[in-house]
Amino acid sequence: MALSKQDRRNRLRFRIRKTISGTEQRPRLAVFRSNKEIYAQLIDDVNGKTITAASSRDKDIDASKANKSEAAKLVGKAIAEKAQKAGVETVAFDRGGYLYHGRVKSLAEGAREGGLKF
Repeated sequence: MALSKQDRRNRLRFRIRKTISGTEQRPRLAVFRSNKEIYAQLIDDVNGKTITAASSRDKDIDASKANKSEAAKLVGKAIAEKAQKAGVETVAFDRGGYLYHGRVKSLAEGAREGGLKF
């Protein structure tokens, strides 16, 4: 029996989450990708808190009228900038069950360009 796309992604997501956990010094950079938008947040799993977040719906990114891959790169740079303001330099990248390809890869590259270390 074939799995649906959603079930397959959830299996991958849970497999990733077994090994990746965020701390205050090294939070988890979680990515969520919808059909139109992309979201990223830094999460401290020990305390159960979101440190900071960025998305393609933010005013400055939305106003740039970039395509989806370019917007993902801008989200990566935005989350890196917010992370440095919060005193975070290194993160654990959680691709959320998505393949490291396309918009997810663009977001990661943007975050690296912004100064985050994975």
